[in-house]
Amino acid sequence: MYRFATFVLFLTLGIAVQLSHGTEVNVRDKDNNLCLYANLMVNFKVSYEVAINKSSTAEFELPASVTSGESTCGETSSTLNLHFGDGHSWSVNFTTDGKMYWVDTITFSYNLSDAIIFPNSTSTDTTTIYAKSQIKDVRVDTCYSCKSKETIETAPVSQMLQNVLIQAFVGNNSKSEEMTSCAADVPTTPVAPTTHTPTTTTTQAPTTAPKTTTTHTPTTTTTHTPTTTTDAPVTNATTTDAPVTNATTTDAPVTNSTTTDAPVTNSTTAAPPTPTPTPTLPAPTTGKYKIQPDVNHTACLLADFGLRFKVKEEEMNFEPNGTAVTGKCEVNSSELVLTSKTATIKLTFTNDTKKFHLHALNVTGKTSSGVAFSAANTNLSLWEAAVGSSYMCNKEQNYTISADLSIYTFELRVQPFAVKKGVFSTAEDCQADGESFIVPIAVGVALLVLILIVLLAYFIGRKRNMAAGYESF
Repeated sequence: MYRFATFVLFLTLGIAVQLSHGTEVNVRDKDNNLCLYANLMVNFKVSYEVAINKSSTAEFELPASVTSGESTCGETSSTLNLHFGDGHSWSVNFTTDGKMYWVDTITFSYNLSDAIIFPNSTSTDTTTIYAKSQIKDVRVDTCYSCKSKETIETAPVSQMLQNVLIQAFVGNNSKSEEMTSCAADVPTTPVAPTTHTPTTTTTQAPTTAPKTTTTHTPTTTTTHTPTTTTDAPVTNATTTDAPVTNATTTDAPVTNSTTTDAPVTNSTTAAPPTPTPTPTLPAPTTGKYKIQPDVNHTACLLADFGLRFKVKEEEMNFEPNGTAVTGKCEVNSSELVLTSKTATIKLTFTNDTKKFHLHALNVTGKTSSGVAFSAANTNLSLWEAAVGSSYMCNKEQNYTISADLSIYTFELRVQPFAVKKGVFSTAEDCQADGESFIVPIAVGVALLVLILIVLLAYFIGRKRNMAAGYESF
């Protein structure tokens, strides 16, 4: 019995150790050198629909057995891409500036047709959500360590990260032993309470001497009534001074003969401060983005544009430098996801085999003043062009996404389908939308004027011929 109990105890401990170990992944580059390391635990909670107006919640974890073959390592951007189960994936995109690295985007895709995790689901779609993490400001050549729990809420998904040990952009083919700990793991030193000794401040009221005892000379001497000490039996040897009577008179108290003039207050009324005008933003930097399935294939989506947001009355430019680019290309739809330090933008394009257009736009972020914003529109028909060509518009365009959010595009050119040899195809210019009718109208007007001139010349000539005939008679 004792041996059996011992065996069960060791078995339980073994399971606990295995669960606490989480998921460990070593990503190697083309030279088989370690370039990205991860050891972490991720728990998911997903709310999904099981009937009309009814939902259920699935809870599962990132298993120890995953495939990481699609993970990539680059000089400024690396991706940890983990696939597991029946069509599920979890990926983390890292970016570095050479001194620090951070997580740009966490992408989680889950397959609702997996009946084991999502029983009775009314949908069989694969849904993808994008989230931001608190993993930031990690020094290069150090591991990011966080034993505390970090919960990331992105409806309808909740992700909880725990016991995280990650190093992106690994050098020297080995994981660093130096750690950059998360703020939650850093112990806070309690500040000892400071005891202040109370200080008693005695303020003497100005002594007003009787008028008869004050001699006004260049040096004014105030003569006090001599204090009479009564020689009574000594009890506590207290000498009682005769109180100085502060005469309540209308005369100002006399201190020294020096008269201090009250500061002269100028009666000039200060003008109200002029409000500082909002500086005009420069044109945003044009970013050049592309989706490339892997290193062996050319780009399947190209996009160049400068972007500006207007959140209520505040404007901000989208900065392409350091922006992480992710997405996908499919037969009838393509996605471009841009993630910077301040905003995440998801553009969804669709096509009907003849023409493509921007169908949906989802934007989340935070302005420079710290105001968070989020807006989506899934019923757009913008940037339309023929499949096999690109859409171009160099002029500034303004689009209202929601009541609080507008976007402005500059030097726009996109081609989400049928990209050949990794370059843009012939562009359909937005100028043609306004100018397509101008040319035929101008030609028509010119022809009409020409016909009128010919007819007028004909009638004038005929009238002259008729007049000449009458004269001959």
